[in-house]
Amino acid sequence: MTFLIFLLACGAAGSTGLFFKPGPWYESLAKPSFTPPNWLFPVAWTTIYLLLAWAGYRLSLIPGTQAVLALWAAQIALNTLWTPVFFGANRIFAAMVILILLWLVVAALVVMALQFDVITGLILFPYLVWLCVAAALNFSIWRHNR
Repeated sequence: MTFLIFLLACGAAGSTGLFFKPGPWYESLAKPSFTPPNWLFPVAWTTIYLLLAWAGYRLSLIPGTQAVLALWAAQIALNTLWTPVFFGANRIFAAMVILILLWLVVAALVVMALQFDVITGLILFPYLVWLCVAAALNFSIWRHNR
């Protein structure tokens, strides 16, 4: 049951992509050469959300992880916020600020999770790597589309 709660939270975050799609605005932006193909985004995010739910579930089974779980909750809230800000409001700089905060929270989450359970920390690591790509992409789009 607990895994389902984490999965539902991830599903809610991911569902913002159904309401705020890239569309013509995003297609018209100057993007860097390292921009992943469009098909990769849903594949990557689906994988990340499944890993996030699994990591949250694992953390919930370990006594004393309340602070780590608070970081998990903070990251899912920031994650949920990014898509409507970037794709919905077309606020590239504001989305970059959210992404920086998200990266910091996830980095802290990974470090703290590793202290409780190495496997859970490793489960979260691909998310941090993907956020590095997302931040570089967001920054480049902001820089070239002021």
